[in-house]
Amino acid sequence: MNIENYYNIDAQGQIVSFTREQASSFAKGIAGDFNPIHDEDHRRFCVPGDLLFSVFLAHYGVSQRMKFEFSGMVVDSTQLIFPAQLSSHMSLSDANEKNYMDIEVSGDNSKEAEFISMLSEKYVQFSSKTFPHILVPLMEQEKVMINPSRPLVIYKSMEITLDKLSGKQIELSLKEASLTNKGKKGEVRLEFAILSAGEEIGHGAKNLLLSGLREYDASQLDDVIATYTQRKSEFLAVA
Repeated sequence: MNIENYYNIDAQGQIVSFTREQASSFAKGIAGDFNPIHDEDHRRFCVPGDLLFSVFLAHYGVSQRMKFEFSGMVVDSTQLIFPAQLSSHMSLSDANEKNYMDIEVSGDNSKEAEFISMLSEKYVQFSSKTFPHILVPLMEQEKVMINPSRPLVIYKSMEITLDKLSGKQIELSLKEASLTNKGKKGEVRLEFAILSAGEEIGHGAKNLLLSGLREYDASQLDDVIATYTQRKSEFLAVA
């Protein structure tokens, strides 16, 4: 994955921005994420959170322990200020001090480009499988579902712990998935293992917020899945 193809950075290496084309191409071509809000022409377009994560790792390297908290939606007019130095607690904000992501890191840090690229790519590919592969069985189990006319799944946070900062043949494997039903809202937690050539070298978790939950209806949800699958097939047919 050539992450530099999916974002822009100024000559000083501190102002990062994204075009709609870059963000949409990353979502579909790298992450396999066909959420309509990443379409170039969508009214509520936003940059994928996984792209922010990948750019952060490319810029600052990978640390043994990392936590990312998302607090705002980045659009094509957003200009993120990347601090000159990595620190244990930092935020990505714009010139108006609007915050988009809070980060905590600790432990050793590595800038081994090949490992960072593999880890980023495998994480975003794993992350994109949330719908329908993981979310649908969870919703069926809890007898709830997202609003089919306006499905809203918000990327809240993710965390990674690594025992090793190098490796080959990186893969992510789901360990546990849970959905906590809170009436109209829900919280999803996905826990995963990070493997290198079959050996576990770390673990992590991704947390999502679901809004507009309603009573589970298999036929309505099947329509949502069919639409999503069709969008994916149409993209792959011309890719």
